[in-house]
Amino acid sequence: MTHLILAVNSGSSSLKFELFSMPDEITLAKGLFERLGTGSALFTLQADGNKYRVTLPISNHQQAADYLLDALVKHGIVTSLATISGVGHRVAHGGEYFKDSALIDPSSLAEIEKLGDLAPSHNPINARGIRAFSRRLPQAVTVGVFDTSFHQTLGEAGYLYPLPYRYYADYGIRRYGFHGTSHKYVGETCARLMGRDSRQLRMISCHLGNGASLCAIQNGLSVATTMGFTPLAGLMMGTRCGDIDPSILPFIAERENKSAQQLLEIMNNQSGLLGISGISNDCRDIVNAVTAGHHRAELALTMFTDRVRSAIGGYAAHMGGLDAVIFTAGIGENSAEIRRRVCRNLGFFGIRLNEDKNQRHETFIQQDGAPVTVAVIPTHEELMIARDVLRVGLCE
Repeated sequence: MTHLILAVNSGSSSLKFELFSMPDEITLAKGLFERLGTGSALFTLQADGNKYRVTLPISNHQQAADYLLDALVKHGIVTSLATISGVGHRVAHGGEYFKDSALIDPSSLAEIEKLGDLAPSHNPINARGIRAFSRRLPQAVTVGVFDTSFHQTLGEAGYLYPLPYRYYADYGIRRYGFHGTSHKYVGETCARLMGRDSRQLRMISCHLGNGASLCAIQNGLSVATTMGFTPLAGLMMGTRCGDIDPSILPFIAERENKSAQQLLEIMNNQSGLLGISGISNDCRDIVNAVTAGHHRAELALTMFTDRVRSAIGGYAAHMGGLDAVIFTAGIGENSAEIRRRVCRNLGFFGIRLNEDKNQRHETFIQQDGAPVTVAVIPTHEELMIARDVLRVGLCE
């Protein structure tokens, strides 16, 4: 049976969407709203090879949902809203409560909002998007797909911090991990393209974009990941510092009279590639600056790729070996230079690039006969969301 499923990602000032015909996994329409709340939101819709762009006086997610759904009918993408049988929503944080994607009812929606304590910039907005679409599509099943749920298979030794245990027991302070939907999608896709069962593989997924994280996937399950209690932890990123010595924070606070909120602003928005290069958080800008001989740009790329390489080595040791390394997201999919630098000096692990294939951005870029597969897999979180709506809410 064919189902029309809408995948939705509600951000603070944006709303991204993709409409699928499932289980054939055909995209019927996709697009996004930008600058929500400004009074001049930009709406983009792509369908049937056509692209529509219009500026609208839309100020909130309910108005965006209403306009989108009316546009789907107006442009003949759906015959009526009643034909949409499922809606999947990306939700940033599922805590320990949501160990998998879940049907949304009043009880689970309340839990999502309660978890706003862990993701105050995301969960309340995700809940707002859920309500907006549910009002217009009461006949459709609603499923929440959580960034954190894929990592709920981490063992205690992997998710606990070496702090007094009561901080975990009382406040839920632990490693949650993020980018789970992306890591799960590329892991499954890579295994399928290899002609292997993911439950028999040891893979490392490198989600490298402005936000970046690695995930060790063993037997199809997440067993380690770099992001932690928040997405600030782990790798150096576009504007985030990743892991640093925590004693740096009171040191800076005392000398510059910084508040905790100001320190978070520095670590989240002024650090990483931007902070070191002094140029940009965009990897493309930094690679261009390296070509022009910019020292701090070279330093930023070296620091970034060294940290990714070190994490790959650690995760290979954690799993007792390695079958595949996957590059995904904006940098991972598009920067041959970053992939080359990351894989440098990893030949002893069996990671050996074919540089011609790497430059052509082929799916498999390892040398012939190399024991470790190196893959470039474009992530498609919206498709993973649609699959989960079908699995969780519309299974027959």
